[in-house]
Order: sequence, then C-alpha cells, then structure tokens
Amino acid sequence: MLANSRHGASSSLLLHGEAGIGKTTLLEHAAAHADGIRVLWVEGIESEMELAFGGLHQLLLPVLDLLDRLPGPQAGALCAVFGLSDEPVRDRLTLGLATLSLLSEAAPDDPLLCLVDDLQWLDRPSGDALTFAARRLRDEGIVMLFATRGTSPGIEGAAARTCHRHRWRSAVALLPGLAPPVAEHILDQAQGNPLALRELAAALTPAQRAGQLGPLASAEARPELPHQLQDAFAQQIRRLPDATQRTLVVAAADDTGDLPTVLTAAGRLDGEVRDLEPAERDGLVFVSAQKLRFRHPLIRFAAYQQAPLAWRIAAHRALAADLDGAQHAHRRAWHLAAATTGPDEEVAAELERVAEWAGSRQAMASASAAYERAARLTVDPHRHARRLITAAQKASEAGQDERCRALTDQVPLPLRDPGMAADFARVRSVVELGYGSPRRAARILADCADTISADRPDKLAPLLTDAIHAAFCAGDAPLMVEIGVRTPQLPILAVPATLLGGDLPGARRALDTLVRAGRLADIGLMDQSVTAIHCHLMADHATAHELAAAAVAHCREQGIGGWLPTTLHLRAQVELALGRLDDAHATEALRLADGYDLDHRASHLRALLAVLAAVQGEQAQTRKMAEQALEYTRPREVGRGTAEALWALGLLDLGLVRAQDALRHLEAARQAAGHPFLARHLLPDLIEAAVRAGHPDGARAPADQLMTWAADLGQLHFTAQAHRCAALTSPDTQAEQHYLAALDLHTEGNDFDRARTQLLYGEWLRRSRRKIDARDQLRTALKIFDQLNARPWAHRARTELQAAGETHDPSDATDSPLTRLSAQEREVVRLAATGATNREIATHLLLSPRAPSATTSTARSPSSASAPEQNSPTCSRPDGRRRTPSGRIPADKRIRGGHHCGSADSACQGADMDLRLRRWARGRSCGRGRVRCLSSR
Repeated sequence: MLANSRHGASSSLLLHGEAGIGKTTLLEHAAAHADGIRVLWVEGIESEMELAFGGLHQLLLPVLDLLDRLPGPQAGALCAVFGLSDEPVRDRLTLGLATLSLLSEAAPDDPLLCLVDDLQWLDRPSGDALTFAARRLRDEGIVMLFATRGTSPGIEGAAARTCHRHRWRSAVALLPGLAPPVAEHILDQAQGNPLALRELAAALTPAQRAGQLGPLASAEARPELPHQLQDAFAQQIRRLPDATQRTLVVAAADDTGDLPTVLTAAGRLDGEVRDLEPAERDGLVFVSAQKLRFRHPLIRFAAYQQAPLAWRIAAHRALAADLDGAQHAHRRAWHLAAATTGPDEEVAAELERVAEWAGSRQAMASASAAYERAARLTVDPHRHARRLITAAQKASEAGQDERCRALTDQVPLPLRDPGMAADFARVRSVVELGYGSPRRAARILADCADTISADRPDKLAPLLTDAIHAAFCAGDAPLMVEIGVRTPQLPILAVPATLLGGDLPGARRALDTLVRAGRLADIGLMDQSVTAIHCHLMADHATAHELAAAAVAHCREQGIGGWLPTTLHLRAQVELALGRLDDAHATEALRLADGYDLDHRASHLRALLAVLAAVQGEQAQTRKMAEQALEYTRPREVGRGTAEALWALGLLDLGLVRAQDALRHLEAARQAAGHPFLARHLLPDLIEAAVRAGHPDGARAPADQLMTWAADLGQLHFTAQAHRCAALTSPDTQAEQHYLAALDLHTEGNDFDRARTQLLYGEWLRRSRRKIDARDQLRTALKIFDQLNARPWAHRARTELQAAGETHDPSDATDSPLTRLSAQEREVVRLAATGATNREIATHLLLSPRAPSATTSTARSPSSASAPEQNSPTCSRPDGRRRTPSGRIPADKRIRGGHHCGSADSACQGADMDLRLRRWARGRSCGRGRVRCLSSR
C-alpha cells in the first residue's frame, strides 16, 4: 500500500484482532517505513468516546492550516465542528466531503498515511467522517489504516484483514532467555497472543524465568505489569461486586477451568454461580455448563493480581480441600503450598511425593520445582539440604544449568553425610562444566571420590565416571589416566587408563569387557555415554553408534532434556565418522543447547557443525561456527572443542587445496587435543596436508603411528585410513600396494573416506602417467562427492579428471547423443563446433593432425573395447585424401613418420601408424611402456 501510494494510488485497510494481538505494532511498522510519506495518527481513547469529533480533530490538527484551500462550505463545516467558528454544524455529507478534501490537500506532492488505532473507542461522528472519506479514495496517494477489536463493526468498502494469534514457532521467538519448560508454560497460557506472551514473561521472577515453575507458579506471582491493557483489565475487575471478585480469584487460582470445581471451591467462601453474572455481562469470562474461560489470558492474571493476599490464600485452601484422591495429589500439594506462608513439614512431604511422581513421568522441571518448594517449607537442616540437592539434580537433568547453579549456592555447607556430599559434588561439577572449566569440574569429582571412598564405595563409580567425562572434554589425558587408575577393576575407568597409558591391546580387552557387561545389564545414561565415547575413540564406530542411539532414546523417553543435546552430539560425531554427513542431529542438539543455555555443549556442537560445513565447502558457515566455538573453548581450556573447531578450519582449507593453511590449522588442532590418540581422527587430514604442502618428512611419523594403532585395533575402516596415509608417505614402488589395500578395506562403511582414497589414488595414477586407470578412480570419487554434496572435493576430482584428459560435462548424465561418444570425441566435437581446424584440434589434444582416427575415431580404452569401432565418420586428411568409412587406411596409402601416438613421450613419435593400430587392436603398448597408444589418452 505504501509503495503504491508513491505512484498516486489510494487504499484503505481495516485490521481486526483481539486485544494485544499486535494491531498497534503493525501501525507503528507502517509509520516507521513511510519514508517520504506524511503521517497523521489518531488513537481512540475510551474516556473521550463521548467527545464528538475529538478523534477527527486529533487526526487533522497538523493540517488545519490548509483549511483556506477548501471550498467555503467545507471549510466552514470543519471550523464549526472543531469550535473554530460560531457557525452551526452543517450536514454530515458536507463534513465528510470536507474531511476527504482536507486529506487530499495534505497530499499534493507527497503521499499521505492516516493511522487510526482503537477505532472501537473513537467517537462515533469522527468514525463516520473518516469512514466516509475512506470509501471515496481514488488517485490522491492516500493510505488509511484502521485497527479495531475483533468485535467492532467494519468499514464498508475498506479491505479487512484479521490478525491471528501466533503459531508456536513465531511465538517462541518472543520468549528469549526462558528455560524451555517455562516457555512452553507461557505459550500455553498466552494462547498465541503476542502481548500476553511478552507481559506474562515479564511478570516472572528471575528464578521462575530459569525454570522454577510449578503448575501454579504464574498465579502465585504478584507481577508488576505496567501496561495500559493490564491496568484496564484490573480497573474493570475492581468495578465488580466483591462476591464476583472473590469468585474470579478462585477461577484464576484454578488451573483447569472446570466450572464445577470452581463453584465448589467458591461455595466454601460463600460464593455461588450468580456471582459470575456481572463478569459474564462485561465480557470478562465465558461460562458454559462445564467450563469457565477468561476472555483474555491477561484478565485471569489481573483478577489474581489485584486481589488481597487473604483472598488468594483462601482460594487456594478452598481448592485444595476440594481436591481429594490420588489423581489430584499433585494439584492439591501445590495449592497447599501456595496457601502456606511459613515452614510446614506436612506440606513439604506432600510436595516431595509430587516431585517423585513427576520425576517418574519424565517431568524433570516440575520435579525440581516441587523439591525446591518443599525445601523452602522444611525446617530440618538435613532434609532441607537433601531436597535442595535433589532439586539441583533434577534441574540439571531438565537442562536448567543456571537454576542448578542457583540451587547449589543455597545448599548449607559443610555436608557431613558422605553420600550427600557425593551427590552435591556431581551437581557442582555440572555447573562448573557448563559455566567454568571442565578440568576443574573433573578435579571436584576426583577430590570428592578421595574423600568419601572409604565411607561410600557405592558412590565411587558414578563420581569417577563423571570425572572421566569432564576430563575428556578438557582433553586432559594425564588427568584421565590419573582418574582411571584409582579403580582399575572397573572397565569403564580401565579403558582410558590403559589406552592413554600406551597399552592399546589392554584397552581393547577392557573395552570388550565393558561392552559385553553393558549389553547384559541395564546401565545408566552416563555409563552408556562414556562407553560410546570409548568405542568412538577406539574406532569401533558401529558399537559407538548403537550406544549413542540408545542414549538419545533414553533421554527422550525419560524426559532428560538436559542431557539430550550431549547424547545427540555424540551420535552426530559417530555418524560423521561413519561418513554420514547429514547435520540433522547436530542442528537439533544445538537448538536444544541454545534453548537450555548450555553454552559448553553448544560450543562443541558449533565445532561439529563447522566440520560438516567444511566438508561441503561452506566457507562462511564453517568460519562462523568455528570462531564462535573457539571464542568459548579457548578461554576455558575446553581442549576437545578447540581441537574440533580447528579441525574444521583445516579440513576446509584442505578441500580448497590450501595445503599450507590446512597444515597450520591441523597442527594447532593436534596440539589442542592434548594426546596423540585423542587426535587420532584428524591425523589422516594432517598427513595429507603435510604431503601436499611439501613436508612429507613431517607426515611419516604420524603415518607410521596410524599403522601401528590400526594393527592393534583391528577396525577395517581405520586400517583403510592408515593404508591411505602410508601410500601418501611411501615411495612409488610401495604406494599403489597401500592404495589398493585401502580400497579393499573400504568396502564397508564410509563412502566419503573411500572417495577420498580414490581421489588420492587417482592423482597418484595420473602423475604416474596412467591416465586411463586414473580416470576410473576419479570418476567414482566424483560421483560420490557429488552425491554427498562435498563440493570442494568434487571440484578437486573434476580438476584431476580434466588433467587426465577427460572433461566432465553435466550433459553426460542426459540422453544426449553426446553420451554415446568417448571423452576425446566429445572434446573433438566441442572444438570443431568453434571452427577449429584439424591441426588446431590435434595440437590441443597433443595428437598428430595426420594420425588416422586421431580426432574423430571412437577408439576406446582397453577396458571398454578391443579394437577401433567401425562406425567412425569419414574425415579429411591434410593432403586432401579421404578416410574410408571403416576407419582403416588402405595398405598402399599408409603414412609413416612424424606421427604422435598420444603418449607424452616424444620417442613414440615416428612409429609406424599401421603397426600402432595393430598393436592397439591386440591390447599391446607402443613399445615405450605406454598403455594402448590410441586410447582416449
């Protein structure tokens, strides 16, 4: 509409919608984008509805100096209604025409935008005059936008648009910084209304924003909502009879909207159904036989907020008294808690039972809130500390690390119970891992293990398993060994101790024992995750994927949202090692981690997404994700995350053939990993980068190390990688043997890695002047890279193919007649189409211009034919004589001397053409070690 007005077109639009739906925001948006357009604005005010023409005067006040341009009767009519003259008010038609004329005079050169907000509260005469003008707009360049409540009448002739409530995805965007369970609760309460979304979120206390949100927490809060709409609702409610207000408080405190429940509880306070009649008449509530619903979510909160404390307490007690039976235990407990103003062990015990019930139903955030509320009602110090620690544990499982930190700060110290001290150390480590240093988190756990090991040996394994996980995140191999040797009888700790201590066969045996034990018993989530990490480290990716997928399923089934990003990250890492380049799991995990404010895990996920983006050559995304990850990991010494982010940058450079930059990043990644075996996954890239950068000597030691590890681990894919790296660092006499061994071992699993091996093998074959064999490898590699959308690697393969004499053309995949020609024939056709002569074509293709079938024969590589095809077209010879259709040259006209067989060796020139044809047909070389002289080489 604004754009059209600049070309002289006029239009009008009426926006319908409920209060708070965003109509005013849309008008403000229009005004903000009205560049070069004059803006007039009027807002209907309820208190001025009886002031005739007050709204029209407010709108036209900035342009009243143009009245003298109007015809006398019209100017007089406006002066009369605005009190500028003593003339009587003329008829409504004249007044309407005067309004239209004045608006037209205000837009002689530039367009005009008229904004009318809250039309339902505009005085009726002003509304009529503006409606009259809106219906008669033509080519004045005037835009009129009206906004009104959904129940208000429309404007005849004006287009109408209803503003609907936000859908879930867009509503979430209005709730930044809220814990996901809190956001979901607000979404449910606001029902998609954007103003309600913002105001209800603003009403939360910091603790509630972090996740302390029981079923009644929103109603319990007494928020300060300064918005005019909230005040208006409160004023409406205050005008109602006291009995009606008390009944509305009961309805607001109830979270079901069940009318019999509300009326029964209200009856305990001498309320009855007829008390709802005034509120129903004013449109504040809708009442049916079974349901009571507030017209707007903010009305419910206004009804509760403006009530005295005694009324609110009485409402909750009345509701609790009416909720008997096990099925209502949780709601009864929360109502009792809301009605309690001091310590009460009986209510605290009920809340603890509610927390256990919620935890068993995967509602970890609700369980945490119930434990915390129970702790606040508890006098006994031991019970108080235990309930706070349990609340912190559940907050951690719900992904509320910030709230977990706040709860741990409230735990009274020192703790004399060893078991409670162990549980407290675990939640403290979660906080330290999420907001501080993973190395310190591991130390907290290890020190606690030393303290309580004699009294509570049953707590030792969970403590040290958590410690191993934290030390792994830090990339601190010595600390992992130190933790592992504390209890070498436990396989989950023996694996890292032996692996990083240099005993790889011993680590393999310990891992086999650990995996077998895990399959025979129901192990916990942390044990499952750490076992998957061990399998991934030792290249047993199939088992690692099985365990990681089970851990993800466990988190989903049990509602452990706080650990879901971690398990999804582990699964995505293993899938990358398996050559599955889909980023779905990593993207979901990052969304959850950001939603839960799990910055530590989010940094790991950004590093992983940077690796996936690097494979596809997305330079901007790779650098953005890697830099964001490094910004978090470097100051906190998160070695594992730092190494992965640097790996992504190195892999990007390697794919883009920037070997020196790749080597620099990959060397830094190896240093950040902290131990050679913790850097195992990036060594193949580092070796390739070193060789391509001209530093093969620096690649031999890591390549030898890979071969040694491969022999000990016995994993086919890892052994294939080791052979590929050995080929890169071996002399030519041994390289092919390693490439072929790698390809044999790549038969199962990682397509991306197999294609990389074929690319390197193809490059080696081309450099060895075996171009035909090189093409076979390079074509397959190119096909795989294209399928995986690995663009830099596909470009490398395509470039190598061109260097090997084959031009890759997308038309190869079509039904074009060109697909029946060899690569050399297609190149001949392309050059001939440009008007090139035989000599120019032959020069381009490194062929003799007089060689029979040099340019247009369909000679194939030995793998596809054993003799020249017989359907080659006749072509002209340089001396004017013609080739025979069969492609053979008559015996008496054979040409000798000065020919080029197609090899790069000048010694092959001058060979007898007929001899070369016959040798080619028999699959022999030209005598110079070249493969089939007339092939498409």
